[in-house]
Parts: sequence; structure tokens; C-alpha cells
Amino acid sequence: MKILWTICIGCLLLLPLLQGVSLNIITTTTSDHTPAALLAGAKLQYQDNITILYVNGSNYQMGYQHGYLLQDQVQQNIRAFLFYASPLISREDLLALWNMSLPYVPQEYLEELQGIADGANISVDDIKACIMGVEYSDLGCYGFATWGPATTDGQVYHARSFDLPSIIKDPETGRYAHENTVLVVRSPANGSACLAPSIAGSFHTGGGMNEHGVCLGIQNCWSKDQTFQGTPYHFRVQQALDYATTAQEAITIVNANRTHGYNFIVSQASPPEGYCVEQTANLTYLGTHNDSTESQPPFWALDHVIRRTNIFLDPTIAETQRRRYDPTGLIGFLNLLFYTRTNCPFFAIYQLYSSVSYEISSSWGSLDLNETMAALQHGYRGDHHLLLRIFEFLGKGTSLAEAWNQWTACPATGDMVVSFATHDQLAYKTQPHYFNLYDLLQAS
Repeated sequence: MKILWTICIGCLLLLPLLQGVSLNIITTTTSDHTPAALLAGAKLQYQDNITILYVNGSNYQMGYQHGYLLQDQVQQNIRAFLFYASPLISREDLLALWNMSLPYVPQEYLEELQGIADGANISVDDIKACIMGVEYSDLGCYGFATWGPATTDGQVYHARSFDLPSIIKDPETGRYAHENTVLVVRSPANGSACLAPSIAGSFHTGGGMNEHGVCLGIQNCWSKDQTFQGTPYHFRVQQALDYATTAQEAITIVNANRTHGYNFIVSQASPPEGYCVEQTANLTYLGTHNDSTESQPPFWALDHVIRRTNIFLDPTIAETQRRRYDPTGLIGFLNLLFYTRTNCPFFAIYQLYSSVSYEISSSWGSLDLNETMAALQHGYRGDHHLLLRIFEFLGKGTSLAEAWNQWTACPATGDMVVSFATHDQLAYKTQPHYFNLYDLLQAS
């Protein structure tokens, strides 16, 4: 059973590189206990205090490289998530849920998890338990894609915010999990290269961009229509990044073996298009900016913009989430104050939908890499939305707008602008940094 709003277990798992920026690179070293073949080509690179992790080869190799090069951070994050989850559900119960999903987990990702565990010198069962925390809980996040006349050049600009409670920390070191963020440059031997903002111990944090110009991001959505007998989204997202060459292929992948309630934003570079996938265990909706579902009041469509938070818009799917379709007004506010399993606090979540939507509308027609990122960050700050700022203040530690990373990508060029949270600043308050997937691949 899922827990909303105040209880979130958490989830596991920008310009080309500026000339003159000082880079600190750590390459792998070998010893009697570290086979050189496992670490070949892997490295860490530091740019402006951002950790860039390069992994390549087989899935086991990529996992081992990840765990070995980020051993301390992986250990800290696994302890942090398990400690945070422990008052709500035991490690043994999470592993029981894992065993229900196990027949649907692709073998290559089982090998990658084992590689992370071996490299980081931790139990693979601890990683599995943390992954199932995502399937058990409801988290934040926001995603949108914009293209065509909404942008300066017609290209797709895909944006996503990854939101988790800001209070998840390692009980041994006191380090917050959001301090162990990392930008992953992934080059699988059998699959597509991709770029994904992440945290130590995870392949991704629910989205990224691959070399074929496919982008996607996910938002968790509570639903009564759920099952653990399917592929956890952690792996479906990675499958899409590893194998999809078009948005439609990515949609097919994320719609297979569905489990719980999710919203996906999926986009592609050529032709520039964006889509939304709403899904539960047994229901799914696929739409784009001009579908009638996007204009179900109090929601409204934006031309050549598709966007989602944690609220379903399709009326049939929304019935699995909330009794009353409209989350606004006095009734919506009262549901926020006195919420139950069927009267959930979507009034507050709607404020985030509204605030970011306002910023997108204000920049419509002039959206590019920087303006799209600015719309996301200004929307999260509630620059023109006092009510959202109030809820953000009152909801500290709940994951509402508590962004660990935010990014905008242009899949046509491979450019990505990323902001990461620091110890005491959420991602929408920190300086963005610029990367290019193809430049990073050449440097790997």
C-alpha cells in the first residue's frame, strides 16, 4: 500500500564545457583486488563541484564501475534510504515485494545491480530494498516538453525536476542523500549512450536523454490500481534510454508490464514532438498538447507544450486516484487539511502545476534551453505564486517542490543544462551548469 504526501521513502535508484574551466579527473587504478578489465574506460570528472561519472561496457561492468568509483557515496545513500524507510516498512517486507517483481526484471539490470553492490562492497539486497521503496511510495517531480511555435527554433526542449524529501540522510555520517548527486554518462556495450542526472547508487533518477534524441522523465502518481507483478519503473526508464530510438519506442517500453500510477513525459528530436503517458496497472492514456484531455477544467492546454506533475488528467484514470476530479476550491483545500486515502492533498500539488504553467506561458514563443530552465526554476520558486511559496514553507520534508536536480535538454543538439541541490539549497535555487552529451562521449 502506498503512503502519500508526508511520507515518501525516496527513490534510487549547461553551454558546452566552458573553455578555461578547471577540471579534476580521477581515472581508475588497479590492484590485486580490482580487475583492470572491469574498470577500463571508467572515470570520475569534477566540473564546478559537479561529479560526472563515466561508465561503459557490459551491464555488470557499468555497475561495478559505478559502485567502485563512488563507493563511499553509494554506501551513504543506501544507508540513508533504508534508515528513512525503516519506520514505515521493514527491509524484509521490501524484499518480499521485490520477489514479486523479480520475474519481470531484465537480466542485464540484475547483473548491473550486482555490479554496483560488488564495486561498493555492499549487499545487493540492500539496493533491491531501496528500489522497491520507490514502488511502495509516492514522490514529487514535474516534467514538460515544448516544441514547434512555442520555442525559438522549433526544436524540442525537455525539462524535468526530480523531487524527494530533503531530510533523507545517512545516520552514520549525517550526509544528506541529495549531496551525493552525480551526472552519469553511460555507454553500454549493447545499447545507446545516454546522459542522466542521478544520485550515487542509481542508474538515473527517473529520466534523461539518449544519443538518438529521445528524452523522458517520470512523475509518481498515487493510484488504487496497482500491482507489484510487473517491471519496476526504475528498469523501464533505463530500458527506454538504452534501447529506444524514437518516442514511440520509448512509450512502448514504459507501457509494458505496468505496475503503479505514473505520468511519463516522452519527447524526441526528429520530428520534434512531445507526449504524455498516464498509466496504472491496468489503464493507460497517451496524449499530446492538443488532446481534449489536456483541457479538462481546472487544467488547461498550452499549444505545443505537454506537462505533468503528480496528478492524472484522464478522467477514467483519475478515478483510481481521487474521488473528486477537480483538486481546487474550498473542497480541495479541506481535503488537503483533512486528507484520507481517498481524499488526497492534490490541492497543494495543483499549485505547483499552476505555477510552472504560468512561467511556461509567460515565455511561450521564446523558449530555448535557458528560458525553459528558467521557467522550471521560477515556477518552483513561486515567483508569481504566493500560495505555492506558503505550501513549500509548510511542507518541508514532504517532497513538495523539494528538487534534488532539475534539467532541461535539447535532444537535437545533445545540450543539457542541469542544477543540483546542495547541502542547504534546493536545485531551483542553485546555479545551472551546461553540458553536451556528444562532447562528454568524446571525452570518455
